[in-house]
Amino acid sequence: MIRVLLVHDTYLMRSALVALLGREGDLEVTPASWRTAPSRARSLQPHVCVVDVDCPGSATLTAAAEFAKHAVGRGSALLVLATSSRPGLLRRAFDARAKGYVNKDADPQRLVDGIRQVAAGERFIDESLAFDFLQAAEMPLTPRELSVLSLAAEGATIAEIAGSLHLSHGTVRNYMASITRKTGARNRVDAIRISRGAGWL
Repeated sequence: MIRVLLVHDTYLMRSALVALLGREGDLEVTPASWRTAPSRARSLQPHVCVVDVDCPGSATLTAAAEFAKHAVGRGSALLVLATSSRPGLLRRAFDARAKGYVNKDADPQRLVDGIRQVAAGERFIDESLAFDFLQAAEMPLTPRELSVLSLAAEGATIAEIAGSLHLSHGTVRNYMASITRKTGARNRVDAIRISRGAGWL
């Protein structure tokens, strides 16, 4: 029996996916929100953690990375549900040590196949996400630039970003200039819009 922890913050979607997967005789599915996922993972010790990286919540991929340290570190495999045309999300999921990637527009059987494959210790990448993976490898922003831009997207000022990241004001301005140049944006607001659209934020 494959123990599956399904993490999604939208109750209706979570329930629908649990019902879908529960029809499979070899899958034992437990639902959780992002808030309850760590404690559920500790008690369940799942073989596979299925997470929707596009679901409501401002820091789901940050949570997935943290979640991976605890759940995946105990032998669980992380499988993400993703949307095509958002290569930044795939890159961040890869950085969170995801082993499986399923397109949310794929046939439901793809999710079942993906769970079984990653439970067996193999990688699973939905072929419809292949082009996005190629683009994900070309993400132009460094982790530090993403940190700066994430704080800017939350409305933080230059001074607040500098204080939060222990940088000088000039260094933060240099990062913002670099971010604007690399994303081809006109200004900070445009850089945030472009980065969110690509899934980098």
